[in-house]
Amino acid sequence: MTYRAPINDILLALNHGAGLQAALAAGHYGDFDGDITAAVLEEAGKFAGDVLAPLNKVGDEHGIKLDDGKVTTAPGWPDAYQRWTAAGWNAVSGPEAFGGQGLPLAVNAACTEIWSASNVAFGLCPLLTLSAIEALDAHGSEELKQIYLEKLVTGEWTGTMQLTESQAGSDVGALRSRAERAPDGSYRIKGTKIFITYGDHDMTDNIVHFVLARLPDAPAGTRGISLFLIPKFLVNADGSLGARNDIYPTGVEHKLGMHASPTCTMTMGDHGGAIGYLVGEENAGMRCMFTMMNQARLGVGLEGVGVADRAYQQALAYAQERRQGRAVGKEGDGMDPIIVHPDIKRMLMQMRSLTAAARSICYATAVALDISVRAKDAKVRADAAARGALLTPVAKAFSTDIGNEVAYLGVQVHGGMGFIEETGAAQHYRDARITAIYEGTNGIQSIDLVTRKLAANSGASVWALLDELSAIVKQVETSNDPAFGTTGAKLRDALGSLEHASKWLLERVTSAPNDALAGATPYLRLFGSTLGGCMLAGEALAARSDRNGGDPQRYVAVARFFAENVTVQAGSLEKTVTDSADAVNGADAVLLG
Repeated sequence: MTYRAPINDILLALNHGAGLQAALAAGHYGDFDGDITAAVLEEAGKFAGDVLAPLNKVGDEHGIKLDDGKVTTAPGWPDAYQRWTAAGWNAVSGPEAFGGQGLPLAVNAACTEIWSASNVAFGLCPLLTLSAIEALDAHGSEELKQIYLEKLVTGEWTGTMQLTESQAGSDVGALRSRAERAPDGSYRIKGTKIFITYGDHDMTDNIVHFVLARLPDAPAGTRGISLFLIPKFLVNADGSLGARNDIYPTGVEHKLGMHASPTCTMTMGDHGGAIGYLVGEENAGMRCMFTMMNQARLGVGLEGVGVADRAYQQALAYAQERRQGRAVGKEGDGMDPIIVHPDIKRMLMQMRSLTAAARSICYATAVALDISVRAKDAKVRADAAARGALLTPVAKAFSTDIGNEVAYLGVQVHGGMGFIEETGAAQHYRDARITAIYEGTNGIQSIDLVTRKLAANSGASVWALLDELSAIVKQVETSNDPAFGTTGAKLRDALGSLEHASKWLLERVTSAPNDALAGATPYLRLFGSTLGGCMLAGEALAARSDRNGGDPQRYVAVARFFAENVTVQAGSLEKTVTDSADAVNGADAVLLG
């Protein structure tokens, strides 16, 4: 089936759930005209549906090819990428001084969902380029910016992020790639990186690699890592491309999903060492890389949303067409579409509501990050930065978990045909799986949430968020709309569970860290399902008050389903956080016996 961007759902989540409209009214976005958002997203939806979506299955079936040190992408991909850059899509949120349009990150986040839904393997390339832009703009020298930034912003060149080595996956401090200072101020880098997304391809004539390596006199661990910019082709003084640099793809992975996205082994040093340029300061590379990773983590969360929405759209269409059995109480010989069956309705509503909740969380993260750099008031910026930091691991982990769950349900709705490749349901399931792993596994996101983000300022960011969510719940409780059912009560209980679990973890994160870590993953799920439930309720309230937004009751129905089927699990998640540490930490008798 074709993909159609759900523009009305996206705008409701962006303007109301994520708070973009309120931020505009407060003046945090300066002279940005929020009225253009809908037009931008409409055009993004058209491009995605007309150009990218038709290539999704093509890319999955053809994959990529490595031959003589060069990677060739699937048929139609280079042309689609050229059309992408010509239309200005790579430059949506880029700095205007370097050819960008300067639109808010929140608007680009909505576009990222659309690219991911239409063709997630394609959208992964510009996602990493955006991260490269952020790192170079924040930490690069003026000379490097003048040479590389405009090319990256426009998409004429793409960027990569190179951290992982065979012995250093999540433990980045164990990396062995070496950098040596050269007399001309550049560096020579030697080493091998694995799992490098779009490490090589034929869609642009240059690729700008951001590579972590260690200097000979560097301290041990992450304190001794530096970040280097290494172009595939060196750049001459006049801006033209020069000699081929000593960085090559020496292997490509054969993967469960994302077949059209080249995942390369990159080797540096076979011809004397790759010429690289320092980004930031020596031995401060992790600070620069975190700028890249935080941006990419939000982008990966949006990948989860995009794949989920595509899987939902396809499952909904199939359920409306596939005839099997009869509705309860119906007589006659004809069969009904399977969507009449309650369990199919339950699965479809599970898919839709989970996707909507993850969408709102990701957009709220983007709005917070926008305000953290755009607002005039320093305190507003600081509070927004804390909010963005708090929400980033939730956006990444909750949304990619949702992507996997929704894609799983999409296969189930299709029944046996979901297990057959020709329907496409299986591709969504395969493509979604990596999103919970790369850019920091979801377990690492949970650890980050508990040990760093929750613990920051003694939980002040969490308490402030809970106060805002409580105000939404109060509006539901006093709305007197029977269509909400028990939504208000379920959300109120969930807030209580989240508050209790947060205080319990905050007490133990330093005194009994293993107890806190044992509950980190269920805590993130509790956090996401409570936050998502409240945000959906807030969007439903906004839809009721905006009579131009279509049928508001469908948003009330989504919020109610989520509260009564997903958020209702908060109590058990709280108990898992607070009562199961001994069971987890005492498991050595089974696991190591």
